[in-house]
Amino acid sequence: MTRGTPRPRVLLADDYPEMLKAVSRLLAVDCEIVGSVPDGSTLIETTLRLRPDVIVLDVNLPKVRSLEACREITRAHPEIQVIMFTALDDPDLRKVFIDAGASGFVSKLASGELLTTIKRLWAERG
Repeated sequence: MTRGTPRPRVLLADDYPEMLKAVSRLLAVDCEIVGSVPDGSTLIETTLRLRPDVIVLDVNLPKVRSLEACREITRAHPEIQVIMFTALDDPDLRKVFIDAGASGFVSKLASGELLTTIKRLWAERG
């Protein structure tokens, strides 16, 4: 992001605290991390309260499943970009989440692509 350009407000959702910390560190320079949540029901509640620009969502959250959370959030708030972040690189799974409203699908094994994807989506917003 360039100076003077607002940074995207990012909400992180993953049930592994170490992953939340690592992703937060990765994104913190270029993004405003507004929060992190460990499960799908907390994600939905927190999204309504914080209205982030981007959600980085693990594919396998407990309580409300990630797929249902993605559908609910993108239906209610189409302006929020949801990026699926997973160790699974499955084209069928990717299609299911994109069909559910996700804007991107990034492998945890290529985590450097996460910031690139956020920057691209942020730039496309205009």
